[in-house]
Amino acid sequence: MLYDLPQLPLGRYRLGFGGTTGSRVFPGSAWRGAFGHALRRLACLTGAPECRGCPESHRCAYAYVFDTPIPPAAAKMRRYTQAPHPFVLREVHTDDRVNLHLTLVGRSNAYLPLLVLALTHAAENPRGISGHRLRLASIDQAVIPGEETWTRIDGANGILTPCPPHAPAIPELTAGDVQLTFETPLRVKRAGQHVRGNDFHFSDLFGNLLRRVSMLSYFHTDTPFETDFRALTDAARLVASHTQLRWDDQPRHSARQNQDMNLGGVTGTLRVAAADIAPFWPILWLGQFIHAGSAATMGLGYYTVASLPPAALESKQVSLNQ
Repeated sequence: MLYDLPQLPLGRYRLGFGGTTGSRVFPGSAWRGAFGHALRRLACLTGAPECRGCPESHRCAYAYVFDTPIPPAAAKMRRYTQAPHPFVLREVHTDDRVNLHLTLVGRSNAYLPLLVLALTHAAENPRGISGHRLRLASIDQAVIPGEETWTRIDGANGILTPCPPHAPAIPELTAGDVQLTFETPLRVKRAGQHVRGNDFHFSDLFGNLLRRVSMLSYFHTDTPFETDFRALTDAARLVASHTQLRWDDQPRHSARQNQDMNLGGVTGTLRVAAADIAPFWPILWLGQFIHAGSAATMGLGYYTVASLPPAALESKQVSLNQ
């Protein structure tokens, strides 16, 4: 099954914050909420209570990044009120620094200076992130997404000098097995219900990723990804996999609903034979950078891919643990 590789230009940025001690982890929902409030304060020109119907929404950074309305002439998602948002936040912490990874898709990279300013304000204001004030110390960029070569892009004069966004290069698929490790909870649905570890199939992940790559490329780039989606989805259902997954609840506080809640998903590993996933490989590789499932913008659905020696897959689907 051949198709043109998806072209999804990405900018991957790493914002280093100081001001906290110990291995404190800030929930992705806290980052996303503080980021959204700060960006709205900086970008909104009208003070309208919502973006829908606002006469400035077509050129507002907040509306594009956080509200992402469906354009009137769009041929896709016409029954929805929002398109997928063009950013992903993921925190990586050390003993004395919080590194916030910000991935921007396609045209959203043009707003990088304003988005960095919003994140700086969000971290430094009295409320900070989960009540902790942080100070931005450095901004780096992955020159080529997928290669861990980072370059400093914030100068002494405060002017950013980013590299152009690039589509990640898709490496060759080697023989053996491929293991996907879900580092943060993955939330995907089948027939309207979240899929748990005891019933998780390769196609549950791939179907979600295929839609996500297609929608992000359609709404945020000049090169929409087109292929035979039905054929790929049907083929993915035949892939055997070995899973070791469990359901993991991640607590978060909803300011909008003013209550604490759990945002759960599956974590663990999924292993497939490389020979079985050749048609799906480019999408699986891209998914590492854009995450999968719901709440991807706040860091959920993050996974890594690794090549392993071959192992016998005894059945179409083996699931261990719940």
